[in-house]
Amino acid sequence: MKFLLLFLGMPLLEVAAFVKIGGHIGAGWTIILTVFTAVLGAYLVRTQGIRTLLNVRDQLAQGQLPAVTVVEGIILLVCGALLLTPGFISDTLGFLGLVPVIRHVIAQSLVSKVLVSRVSSFQGYQQQTGTHSPHRGDTIEGQFRRED
Repeated sequence: MKFLLLFLGMPLLEVAAFVKIGGHIGAGWTIILTVFTAVLGAYLVRTQGIRTLLNVRDQLAQGQLPAVTVVEGIILLVCGALLLTPGFISDTLGFLGLVPVIRHVIAQSLVSKVLVSRVSSFQGYQQQTGTHSPHRGDTIEGQFRRED
């Protein structure tokens, strides 16, 4: 239901914003501003995306898990799509995601929520199936053969 409201509501809000802003600055300037924000947004997403990719590479080289940085890259991808979509509201949301501090806070929040939900669901699975092992981390090597 929320997705349906978002799917129908966003275009209506964008049209309303176009009409309101176009009424104040004129149709020509509205079109120029829309094209300008798309070009500027594409440039900024490209430069920040390359920087994020280099950060991922550096973190992997140092043996770190770049989860937050990867999520920041996904956020940049979504922001790029928002900036290329004509509209002032989508451009505003896209440009907000290009602010490194805002993007980092959102990425950290998403990673922590996913990790907490995954760990708790895994612990719940262990409790339900009785697969909880008191010797976590111990590896027993061996071979097996399937018999019918």
